[in-house]
Amino acid sequence: MKLLLFDIDGTLMKSFRAGMRAADRAFEKLFGIGNAMDGIRTDGLTDPLILRMMFKKVFDREFSNEESTSFYNEYINFLDLELKTLDEIDVLPGVVDLLEELIGRDDCVLALGTGNIEEGAWIKLRYAGLSSYFDTGGFGSDSEKRNELLVIGIKKASETYNAGANFSDIYVIGDTPHDVMHGKAAGAKTVGVATGSYSIDELRNTEPDYLLPDLGDTNIISLIF
Repeated sequence: MKLLLFDIDGTLMKSFRAGMRAADRAFEKLFGIGNAMDGIRTDGLTDPLILRMMFKKVFDREFSNEESTSFYNEYINFLDLELKTLDEIDVLPGVVDLLEELIGRDDCVLALGTGNIEEGAWIKLRYAGLSSYFDTGGFGSDSEKRNELLVIGIKKASETYNAGANFSDIYVIGDTPHDVMHGKAAGAKTVGVATGSYSIDELRNTEPDYLLPDLGDTNIISLIF
């Protein structure tokens, strides 16, 4: 049995910076400071790390547990509002066809490996019509460190699908160098997909096991299986 762990933003879908706007709105509501996200590149980072960068930039300090809890409560509300205002969520090329094919196979299972906090991840996937393909995964709310959340996602998938201690192969599929580097650190094979803000050449520099222009590339099934 193979396990495929998918990133969300830039890999499965694009939400046109809805998460960044939601973070800015939550920060401004709680702390009275607007545009706290300005200058922060979020691609491939976990939500807790992004919040840490916001606090370092604005206050030059760490956030407290209470501040983190308050922030994410507001963030979730604003994320829902931001996604509601979009005319359309951009599901990336080939994603639905690939997930449909994979979900019908009996030799693999699907899970998430994303820096989004869990509630935010499910909100994004529901708006994109993709939540039904997944039951579990590793999230930014599991760990600030991407390699750790991937390991947690593997463990949760093993428990969810009664796979025992081992999958025959594990693949991390994502659009940033962070997905590739931390996927390797978690002991997985990696698939780089150039549908986010990084080019094929930039992803190639991180030496993923496989490199694709998008998930509509028909080679992905033959590469994995």
